[in-house]
Amino acid sequence: MDKTMYLSLIEQMPNYLFLTRPRRFGKSVFISMMRTYYDILQRNNFEKYFGDLWIASHPTDQRNRFQVLYFDFSKAGCSGVSDGLMASFNEYCGLVINQFADDYASFYEPDFKSTIESLSNAKAKLAYIEIKAKSKGYPLYLIIDEYDNFTNVILSEHGQKMFHDLTHASGFYREYFKQYKGMFDRIFLMGVSPVTLDDLSSGYNIDWNISTDCRFNAMMGFSETEVRKMFQYYQDSSMLIGDVEAMIAGMKPWYDNYCFARMSLNDDRVFNCDMTLYYLSSQVQKHRAPEDMVDKNIRTDYSKLKMLARIDHDGSHEGSRMSTIEEIAAKGEILVNLHTSFPAEKVADIDNFRSLLYYYGLLTMCGTRGDLIRMCIPNHCVREQYFGFLHDYYQKYSSIDLHYLNVMLTDLAYDGCWKPFFESVARAYRENSSVRDGMEGERNLQGFLKAYLALVSYYLVEPELEMNYGYCDFFLLPDKQRYPDIEHSYIIELKYAARTATDVELAAQIEEGHRQLFQYSEDKKARQLATGTTLHRLLIQFRGWDMVRCEEV
Repeated sequence: MDKTMYLSLIEQMPNYLFLTRPRRFGKSVFISMMRTYYDILQRNNFEKYFGDLWIASHPTDQRNRFQVLYFDFSKAGCSGVSDGLMASFNEYCGLVINQFADDYASFYEPDFKSTIESLSNAKAKLAYIEIKAKSKGYPLYLIIDEYDNFTNVILSEHGQKMFHDLTHASGFYREYFKQYKGMFDRIFLMGVSPVTLDDLSSGYNIDWNISTDCRFNAMMGFSETEVRKMFQYYQDSSMLIGDVEAMIAGMKPWYDNYCFARMSLNDDRVFNCDMTLYYLSSQVQKHRAPEDMVDKNIRTDYSKLKMLARIDHDGSHEGSRMSTIEEIAAKGEILVNLHTSFPAEKVADIDNFRSLLYYYGLLTMCGTRGDLIRMCIPNHCVREQYFGFLHDYYQKYSSIDLHYLNVMLTDLAYDGCWKPFFESVARAYRENSSVRDGMEGERNLQGFLKAYLALVSYYLVEPELEMNYGYCDFFLLPDKQRYPDIEHSYIIELKYAARTATDVELAAQIEEGHRQLFQYSEDKKARQLATGTTLHRLLIQFRGWDMVRCEEV
């Protein structure tokens, strides 16, 4: 779908709009298109930029009509103490406003530019522009990219008190947003989360949130149709060699499956832009898929999970947040009461924490249950971030040798030598449990095991995959696209019993586990996925912190 179609749709909405999307979903590129389309200085370049796009044959009456003021708040400095933050933010805004004055100087009196440059305060500069533009009837358009970056960094690095000081009462950040009300004919804010906006609500309460509006579900990211069209373009240009459909099939488990609107659950899912282009670049330049399916830039984003896990700084909610992360890693999904706004002082509350995981792209909509939204891990790329976070977290409490574990996983994949790996992880689990209160539990055990199984990328660790009218705990599906010589695949049934369980109860679990493993292994899907490998059926049983059985059935 031609993204310029959304320009017409945006104009049908209220004049002050707000949209959140995860990082690396093409927000900045879309905003660049908006700036070009609405800027009066670009009116003679319309055909150059839009001539072959949908909007060229469907131009709106607001095309190239505005003087556009554009901020990217990720570029505003956010280090230092409160007074330094104010000075840094004021300096950035002042430079941008000075550039605005230079760009549009010809529309005003000869001293317009020099007057604005002489004012040291960015708020005063804005007030002067407002007076002059309104006196001449010039419409103004404010576009802010990463509107929440400045304050989110303050929140994560300096804590809630400084954040509160900036966004409440006479806080300078709040004062800037108060200035925008009434000054601009149209405003478009883009960011990652709605946290900042809620804290500014008493000073800036004019936005219409379109983040979960189904009409804008696919405005950011790529639909499968768009990916296919893009790949076909490069193939027609003789730059892309190979089967496009096979490439898309290989990408989907890693980069697809995002949904941002409850009413769009039955629509095509959305691909992550950054990852799609990363894959395409490898195919064009090297004629093969990337050696590592996860771009290093996405890997560094895993730090945002660390930030969310410690967002209250005092650790008062750490247990509930870790329990949530472990539940997501174990089950692959969780029920969420999605909050479209919440104040910073409640950011660590469990409902808000779950919502933040969605806003940061670590969960996506996959269904409903009553009023709640069923959120799942979008794809393997994000699943790796969860597992990476968990095994880093667990390593604080255990002494497992990760290099040695990698060697054992390689033996598991290529030689079918699986027992040493599970014995090592079982020892680490006991060490971990002995120093953490409340650690014991099936969900935690599942998350712990999955985190270490995902240490290398030989397998796609499928959570609770449906097989033959049941759900197996683990199916280690070999990634044959990157490791065609892997010879072993695994169906694992994990049984957990409390420390007080009797031998009779353990025996009943074993009998059930044997039946389930044979049932799963007869599934047509399981046999198809395991083609070309030896399929092992493993039963692993824990009583409390101790592994009491580890056998092939």
